[in-house]
Amino acid sequence: MDEGLRTYADGRGWIDRPQLGATLFDDGVLFAVFSEHAHSIEVCFFDEGGRETGRMPLGERAGNIWYGFARGAGAGTRYGFRAHGPDDPAHGHRFNPRKLLIDPYARSVEGALRQSAALSDRNKDDSAPFVPKAVVPGPEAFDWSGDEPPRTPFSESVLYEAHVKSLTALHPDVPAELRGTYEALACPAILDHLTGLGVTAVELLPVHDFADEAALVKKGLRNHWGYNSYGFFAPEPRYFGPGGADGLRAAIKALHAAGIEVILDVVYNHTAESGPNGPTLMFRGLDNLSYYRLEPDGGYINDTGCGNTLRCDHPMVMRLILDSLRYWVTSYRVDGFRFDLATVLGRSGQGGFDPAAPLLHALLQDPVLAGVKLIAEPWDVGPGGYQLGAFPPGYAEWNDRFRDDVRMFWRGDKSAGPALAARLLGSAERFDLRGRRSWSSVNTVSAHDGFTLSDLVSYLHKHNHANGEGNRDGHANNHSSNAGVEGPSDDPVIRSARDRRRRNLMATLLLSQGTPMLLAGDEIGNSQGGNNNAYCQDNETSWVDWDSADGDFLAFVKKLLALRRGHPSLRQSRFLHGGVRADGAPDVTWLGFGGGKPDWSDPECRQFAVRLRGSADAAPGEQTDDDVLIAVNGAGDDAALMLPEPSGGGVWRLVLSTQDPQGGLPRAEQGQATIAGPSLIAGQSLSVFCAAGGSEP
Repeated sequence: MDEGLRTYADGRGWIDRPQLGATLFDDGVLFAVFSEHAHSIEVCFFDEGGRETGRMPLGERAGNIWYGFARGAGAGTRYGFRAHGPDDPAHGHRFNPRKLLIDPYARSVEGALRQSAALSDRNKDDSAPFVPKAVVPGPEAFDWSGDEPPRTPFSESVLYEAHVKSLTALHPDVPAELRGTYEALACPAILDHLTGLGVTAVELLPVHDFADEAALVKKGLRNHWGYNSYGFFAPEPRYFGPGGADGLRAAIKALHAAGIEVILDVVYNHTAESGPNGPTLMFRGLDNLSYYRLEPDGGYINDTGCGNTLRCDHPMVMRLILDSLRYWVTSYRVDGFRFDLATVLGRSGQGGFDPAAPLLHALLQDPVLAGVKLIAEPWDVGPGGYQLGAFPPGYAEWNDRFRDDVRMFWRGDKSAGPALAARLLGSAERFDLRGRRSWSSVNTVSAHDGFTLSDLVSYLHKHNHANGEGNRDGHANNHSSNAGVEGPSDDPVIRSARDRRRRNLMATLLLSQGTPMLLAGDEIGNSQGGNNNAYCQDNETSWVDWDSADGDFLAFVKKLLALRRGHPSLRQSRFLHGGVRADGAPDVTWLGFGGGKPDWSDPECRQFAVRLRGSADAAPGEQTDDDVLIAVNGAGDDAALMLPEPSGGGVWRLVLSTQDPQGGLPRAEQGQATIAGPSLIAGQSLSVFCAAGGSEP
């Protein structure tokens, strides 16, 4: 333990750089918290029933860090802070000692937030009865022996976005007492599904402590997704099973043993304190001016659409975020992070986005974070908030252009062919800058925010009435289709058309260059009944319906992922621009169905093929003789494709077609056909051919 802390704990000296939060010693606890503008700060203690039992001033100060040692306090001590200072909102200060404040560095929090008028900083009542209490943690004792994180290269990664509860709450083979908990992620039924599917990483929706908004509580709803954090170190208790926080550690260890990484979706752009009328929980009461971006009149800058925006260029906010990330890597051994509304992390100075922002580069340079995956959601709702492709090398980014362009092409929109071609090659026009790699584009056709894949082909309109906002919430432009009937249908023609479009969308996702991400449940046809903003639906609307699983589509997705694994040409780390390989062949060639090149200027250009080979600029170990041809027919009619000469003078073999529910033609067990010369490609389908020398899934 730090010698300076030992010296102070023994009553013999001063701490120049106290550790923030609650630090446990044999004879007591050191409490330390940041505030630049407070006049004084107290730590308050509580018993198991939530009754305040005493207060202690943090009588020492090192710069803007207030600290004090509570001799006799130990693990399990419940506490909070009260900060005294100016109450001057016009100048950014909202101190009110009647408000109990949660420790921003709390690693364990007890109790749920209870909405009350007392939480307002304008209110003079004591808020302690309504605020969760921080708990001094004991020494970590989880057994990590034998844990070996997979460390899957980004170019080999397939992400699976999942919610702890939604994924497990209805699974019949997960023990009832574990459903919806962290431990459920480690159950054999879940692990077997993930490994059988072939994904390499689970990207979990937020598991940091978060609150239910007052507006939802009034409607009898709750925040399900978790994008309303107030604690950046403590895991959310509503997912606790028998093991508490160690249940999450055990799940991560089990996922690692299965070869699956764990990526956390983190929210460092805003907090649950919301706007000026929101609850005072920690940052607002400790130092509103330091933690939040404010207007000149003291109002909150709302670049997030959630009421407030963290001031990520402030040194202590940067420290908080970096400390939080390091903690999750060291204490929970997570393998990466997806940053919600990540443009906020790059806002500095007057608020504009800067790809050279200190925090963005600190994340890349931090030795503890070296090797973990960093994924940005490259937008927020503030001025200049859309920054797709602008993040520094080393970050991957969610690519909404992929989502929209792929949806529009398979819906039949005009002039969508060239855009689809760009997406198939990893959106180089956006990402092939400053030495970035093709894995920088995280491709998805559906995610937690929006329609599921099944709903995307079944609904023209959103159906969000259950959210209690008059169906005004959620995206209105989903680039969806319904094959002529809104919602479920028993018509075999409609069902067949929808199923083929699902296969087309999924095949495009999993066969494109870049990093694919699946939404949990899409592989089995999960539906949310047309709700495209189910953030407040902690019920069967959001929970994956395992009993209605579409086994045929699951088999098709498995086949696609096996095809991707078996062919390096489908997952290259470098962008392809037609560079010539050592054998004189280009790494990528575009073909028109009738021969020659596609006419990209034709708004009806919907039939083309792309031939992929090993990258010309790949390192020697990455070069292969793999030769793959992807034929895309976005028109309604069948068409003949003039196949080029296959490598090695052999033949082309059809290994996948979305025309067939099993993915292969003919319907033989191997799903392969030997084809020479022209090949008939079914309308509205995608087919994959491999040269005779290529490996097979």
